[in-house]
Amino acid sequence: MVRYVHHQLATIVEAGVAMAFAAPVVFGVRGLPRAESDKVLSLLGILGISTLFGLLAISVRSHWLGGEKRYLESVVPLTDPKATLPAPRESMRRSFDGSFVVFVALSSLVFGLLYDPWAIGWAVVFIPERIVKGVYMSSWERRHGVLVWCGKVEEQPLGKGQFLYSSARNTTPG
Repeated sequence: MVRYVHHQLATIVEAGVAMAFAAPVVFGVRGLPRAESDKVLSLLGILGISTLFGLLAISVRSHWLGGEKRYLESVVPLTDPKATLPAPRESMRRSFDGSFVVFVALSSLVFGLLYDPWAIGWAVVFIPERIVKGVYMSSWERRHGVLVWCGKVEEQPLGKGQFLYSSARNTTPG
């Protein structure tokens, strides 16, 4: 079980770590890229599109558009939070996915070495969307006075993508 907000924040950190590993290698082999206005504008456009998808995800119910609003409307309470929830700070540690870092770092290396040094920046596409989702979920949790969790609970077999909640008073934030 991990807090949904921690999952979003961990993805931002993972993308940053992957780019931090790929950038020195690519820039060492290919050299520092020159600031070309069309590539900077393309990167800003990609960031804008990613932000738009984040806004769509929190505002629509359609699953194929990435909508998570319907999951928030059907959030289910945890039956035994003390037995199910992780220890303090454990949720953030569990949210970090090393395989995602490896995937993003390797693909950034390949794109940066074979195509263009600017291509290592493709990983930033994850960042605006996750920031929007994390901020929205944090405000949703505050409005409702609960913490939202995602994960599988053996005692509560749920459908794929089901969110669970626990009281913010009864748990220690992890």
